[in-house]
Order: sequence, then structure tokens, then C-alpha cells
Amino acid sequence: MANRPSTVGWILRGAAAGAAGTTALNVVAYLDMALRGRPASSTPQRTVERLAETAHVSIPGEGDQRTSRLEGLGALTGLVAGVGVGGLLGLARAAGFRAGTLLTTATVLVSTNGPITVLGITDPRTWSRTDWVSDIVPHLAYAAVVTSTMDALDR
Repeated sequence: MANRPSTVGWILRGAAAGAAGTTALNVVAYLDMALRGRPASSTPQRTVERLAETAHVSIPGEGDQRTSRLEGLGALTGLVAGVGVGGLLGLARAAGFRAGTLLTTATVLVSTNGPITVLGITDPRTWSRTDWVSDIVPHLAYAAVVTSTMDALDR
């Protein structure tokens, strides 16, 4: 019987899978923007701004400088979330739980849309069908890549 990875080994594998999944999510989202001519979402920046307000932390700068910081921090939170969820999925794999693509997609949708809903950034109940598709498809790409990467690392 082959040596099984340690728990930390699975967390690291999951983080790597999360990074790959985040790349897939970004590719799908940017492709959607290019094909439909839609602007980038302001949700990441607005989330960072709301979290900073809640934590009583100021984002330095004014005007374009502050806006650029918020854009950068918003993008970084997406990367951290994608890698972090991957690490958690790796931890689940270490415990013997294998989440498939659909369960992973549902988990990611709840873990990303839940906080922004609680913060009052958005209300998914008001989204159009197009809004939902624009949200689900990139997260489905994330989940498919994470799941297939985790499965490949489990061989």
C-alpha cells in the first residue's frame, strides 16, 4: 500500500488545487466580460471597504489612489478565498471526505455569497437569471478544476 499524504500534505494539495481553481474562475469571468462587454464587478472592492469600516480600519489614500488600493485588496481577497477554500477541501480529503464538483460548487457559492449578503453588499434574491449564470458558471469552473486536481493528487 502506498504512503498516504499527511493532513498537512492534503491541506497543501488542496491549496494548490484552490489556486488552480481560482485561475479557472478568473479565466471564465474575464472571458464573460470580454464576450458580453460587461464591466468588472465592484463587489470585491465594496466588500473590502465594508469589512474595513466594520473593523474600524482605514484604507489610506484619496481618490484614484484609494480606489486602486481597494481594487487590489479586492482581487487579493478573491485569491486568498480560492486558495483557502482549496486548503479546507484538502483538510476534508485528509479526513476521508470527497466532495464532488456540484457539492464543491454549492459550498463555494454559499461561502462567497453568504458574507457579501450579510454585509449588505448584494441580495441574491434580487438577481436576474443572467446575474445567477454569471455567478454560478465561474464558480462551477473553480469547483471542476479543484475537484479534478484533488482527484489527480489522490492517485
